[in-house]
Amino acid sequence: MRTTNSLRVVSLAAAMLAGSCAAPTTEVVDPAVFADGAANHPVSVEPGYRSLKVALSDRADGLSADDNAHLAGFVSAYLAGGNGALSVSVPREPGSTQAIRHIGEKLIAMGVPRSSLLVGTRDVAGDDQRIELGYVSYVARTSPCGNWSQDADDTENNLPMPDFGCAVQHNIAAMVADPRDLVSPRALGPSDASRRAILTKQYETGQTTASQKTQEQSGAVSQIGGGSP
Repeated sequence: MRTTNSLRVVSLAAAMLAGSCAAPTTEVVDPAVFADGAANHPVSVEPGYRSLKVALSDRADGLSADDNAHLAGFVSAYLAGGNGALSVSVPREPGSTQAIRHIGEKLIAMGVPRSSLLVGTRDVAGDDQRIELGYVSYVARTSPCGNWSQDADDTENNLPMPDFGCAVQHNIAAMVADPRDLVSPRALGPSDASRRAILTKQYETGQTTASQKTQEQSGAVSQIGGGSP
């Protein structure tokens, strides 16, 4: 009987000790912090307006060297990530029609489709007679980093800090070529009808349809430095 009672006392003490260890902590944990950086700092895609002003000082000579360089970079950015039309606003004056024609032909020569140009005139205040170009593009952003409100030494809950994943999300937002890709996938481009016909013929005649690899594209392991077989 004494042995049985002793075992009961030991079992009860062990159960009480285990219960005290499993008691919930009183530390307040931010429920908005996840073990997924993308959930902590989601990348948002927002439209933004980009504009450029250039001076068309002479109808024959066109733009200055600096304005030509700025315009080339502006048009390149529009062709890469612009959304919608490229607007061209010319000051309303007697030569506005010639200015619109001049800048419009210049933009078309740079690769802007004629159907994407939206031209017009505007009243200007003061002496600013420059031509203004603008378009809408999408910008990827995420929340700012630097939230060190929690003590990194106190990790009894083994949960991530509020800044977890912030730097990676900022890098993604900065590196994405077209932020619109984060919203919806791009449409498929036109298919290559001639290549499709070649592959169909090869398949029907039992030939291989895989592309042939050159020596430079081969994945063979080099034998240089290895022992002779």
